[in-house]
Amino acid sequence: MSSMQVVGALLGGLGLFLLAVGMMSEGLRDAAGASLRKLLSEWTRTPLRGVFSGMLMTGVVQSSSAVTVAAIGFVNAGLLNLRQTLGVIYGANIGTTLTGWLVALVGFKLNIQAFALPLIGIGMMIRLLIKEGRWPAFGLALVGFGLFFIGIDVLKGAFEGLVATFDISTLTAEGAWQTAVYLLAGIVMTVLTQSSSASIALTITAAASGMVGLHAAAARGIGANVGTTSTAALAAIGATANAKRVALAQVLFNLGTGIVALMILPGMFWLIRSISNAAGLSTEPAVALALFHTVFNVLGVALVLPLNDRLARFLDGRFLRREEKSHLPRFLDKAVVGTPVLAINALVLELEALAERVRKVSWQGIEHRTLTPSLREEVAAIRDVSRAISQFIVQLERRALTPDISRHLALLLRIDQYLIASISHSEGALQQREALLNADQPELVLPWQRFEAASLHYLQADEPRELQEALSHMQSEHDQVKSQVLQAAAVQQISIEQMMTFLEILAEQLRCVQQWLKARHYLELVKVQSCTVSAEEEANPPAQNLAGPDVEQSPK
Repeated sequence: MSSMQVVGALLGGLGLFLLAVGMMSEGLRDAAGASLRKLLSEWTRTPLRGVFSGMLMTGVVQSSSAVTVAAIGFVNAGLLNLRQTLGVIYGANIGTTLTGWLVALVGFKLNIQAFALPLIGIGMMIRLLIKEGRWPAFGLALVGFGLFFIGIDVLKGAFEGLVATFDISTLTAEGAWQTAVYLLAGIVMTVLTQSSSASIALTITAAASGMVGLHAAAARGIGANVGTTSTAALAAIGATANAKRVALAQVLFNLGTGIVALMILPGMFWLIRSISNAAGLSTEPAVALALFHTVFNVLGVALVLPLNDRLARFLDGRFLRREEKSHLPRFLDKAVVGTPVLAINALVLELEALAERVRKVSWQGIEHRTLTPSLREEVAAIRDVSRAISQFIVQLERRALTPDISRHLALLLRIDQYLIASISHSEGALQQREALLNADQPELVLPWQRFEAASLHYLQADEPRELQEALSHMQSEHDQVKSQVLQAAAVQQISIEQMMTFLEILAEQLRCVQQWLKARHYLELVKVQSCTVSAEEEANPPAQNLAGPDVEQSPK
């Protein structure tokens, strides 16, 4: 095999492997659906249980990055605290070692033609024949599994060709300098491929083909674990404070585990030989490396778990400055874009927080009866967050989504528009309030105060029944005050200009409360039904819930 053929085979095998891992991860994640969310929320009550759930989920979806993203989504959502999330991160590192075992125990033992190709065929048939439900995702995962083993086979052939073509007698890691070189090689390989699974697979395949020695391959394996933190570090750029804390936790854990493994590397191989002999495992380099990868990750978890509370307290004190920026979203994170279920959870939480901010601005505006500088600043910040929500939804809609997810996103975008319309009407009412303050019309003071009191009361509504009643009652209160304003103008108690001002403020205040109530109504609907709003409800909502003018498109 010529050098060009060897390089081509290496690149092709690596490309197949990366494609396969991506397809497996995406397919299994989508096939699992809400099960992953349930597993995370129910099985992580303690850090130790978090370790087991993180290990299990990573083994299932074959992607520690996907599990880390899910954990970030849940800590952002408040469903997990940082202490619990750390356990998931530790477990994900152990779960990712399953890739090494697949390569060592299955990848080199199977007849690829007889095993992998049928998987690809069956997976594609499932995707072609079944268009709905979880089966298409499962079919994609089968295709990924088939390509996974074909990629391993191509890489194995390429490394064997490399061994036959070049002199590899110097590729050992006897001294500290050479160990550092292979450690760096593992880090660089993982950073370039953005996949520790690919780096580990390359390392195990190279060792099994006789290209590198066992100690050299172990150093590269440690480097792969350290290098995988680059994915979390890149994802944390511009992310939420919680995402940055989780990313920092992964960096500290992987770096600390790698340092400990390097310090006790000779003792690690003695331990591996002992375990292999006791368990009756093969002494082949591939199996030894897979066991090494598992043992040093388990050892790292055993060392850090007793310090989990201290680490969580340390991380809680980091990245506070971003949380103080009111114009930035608190829950939206680019890391969850790849997991629509978690993205929708984040959107619901962000919209709930935005609804509360809109309510407070409206409340304070009614009490102060003027648009103070602090209120102006808060209105501008609310518009910034609303714009970020819209952009996040558009970013999600560019992906291949199920019809249900698309309907949910449309509903969430509608809620965002209700909220921005509410704050615009509140701002409009406040801008006209000066004229009302200067109008000396005591006969209108009492009905107007009653209307403002009703507005304040209904801005506190939360329960579905309260929201339904508030929409109809607000319209009734508005009509009563409007009638009295018109009567005052008819008997010339107020001028036509004053009447117009009264009615404009009255209409703006009514629409402010109505749009806020509609937003709250749909948010409650999304929460109660776990983001499952039927098309019938969206097309034909109950009449009493949509009293008054619908959402108006306001410039942000």
